[in-house]
Amino acid sequence: MSLPYLTPEQEIESKHLEAKINAAIAKEVADLARLLVGTGDKDLFGVTEFQVRDLVLRIGAKAYCEHLREKKTATTDVPSIASGAGKQQGSRTFVR
Repeated sequence: MSLPYLTPEQEIESKHLEAKINAAIAKEVADLARLLVGTGDKDLFGVTEFQVRDLVLRIGAKAYCEHLREKKTATTDVPSIASGAGKQQGSRTFVR
């Protein structure tokens, strides 16, 4: 894996994001450590492997959330003048 070169400003931003991610994932990292320490060597794969993967995916999801939380979410475009959809029709039951 090749990481991109960061400007000094990006490096500072990266360190701030790193701190926020570390705070957000602390529980998952603790759960991961407890899971691995509490599992015997013969049981590290199978169910435990899937539990580890689940925790790691949660860590990645939280990292994305922290990164996206700081991104601009509103657009600056002019709102659409198109009218919204009308009232939705209910389904009908036909009896033969």
